[in-house]
Amino acid sequence: MAKNRPAAASKRSIWYSPAYAIPLIATIALLTYQWPESQFPANEQLPPPPPPRSLLRRILTLAAICSVSAAAGFALATMPTIMNMAKHRPTDTESLSLFRPDNAKAAAVAAYIDAHPLTQSLRADPALRESRPHMLIPPAARPLNLTAGTLLGPDKIVVPPLAFNAVDGSRAVWVQYLGSGLCGHPGIVHGGLLATMLDEGLARCCFPALPNKFGVTACLKVDYRKPCPAESFVVLRATTVKVEGRKAWVTGRIESLVDESQGETPVVFAEAEALFVEPKQAAVSLDAQFWL
Repeated sequence: MAKNRPAAASKRSIWYSPAYAIPLIATIALLTYQWPESQFPANEQLPPPPPPRSLLRRILTLAAICSVSAAAGFALATMPTIMNMAKHRPTDTESLSLFRPDNAKAAAVAAYIDAHPLTQSLRADPALRESRPHMLIPPAARPLNLTAGTLLGPDKIVVPPLAFNAVDGSRAVWVQYLGSGLCGHPGIVHGGLLATMLDEGLARCCFPALPNKFGVTACLKVDYRKPCPAESFVVLRATTVKVEGRKAWVTGRIESLVDESQGETPVVFAEAEALFVEPKQAAVSLDAQFWL
């Protein structure tokens, strides 16, 4: 029996150790504490609890939180890449060498445009700057761009447009080829594509005249004059008619590519008027350097 006493004593000593005493004392204090009376009088009825939120609302709230978190994470993850691409944006002159035809049709189209008398006359104008604007967009971003990705390729916009823009944003002339895969009616280029071309061409015409060289479309009015045949070379001409602060008004048209020096008269397919407005945050926006 004497041998068992030390074991019993050791078990009792565990219960009296501080590790067990502290939570025991805290539990007793919570049970015996006199909590203050409610802030509401005894004869006043407590307000009813708020109704529980529906399951659908909780699911939508959770989905919204997850979406915002995912978007923020993606933005933080891609920001270094975007900043790096914006920093190394090619010049207008460099954009000309960035396009290399990858098939015989594209090579033939590019050669025809390059040798055309209109192109030669525009190239000789010191007030104009030659470029391929779509090649200024970083390669990783082109698949996300309508005219530089989705609409560019065989049987579509076969070759990126060759653009001649005035440095002061006063006028612009673009030359390009429209393939057979851009039709609304058989053999006729879709009117929506002509509107897209006018929207983009008129915008890029006036950008140099805006304070931060960037704007968005506020209004675009298109008048269609004649059907535009597919598999044809066209010219987009734009003129900035007025600039007031962050606003620019531009007119333009799309016509057939002809040699006017030989007395040929172009056919006008569509005409447009547009208003472009520079966003107030354009000075700190990456869009002007990243997408344009």
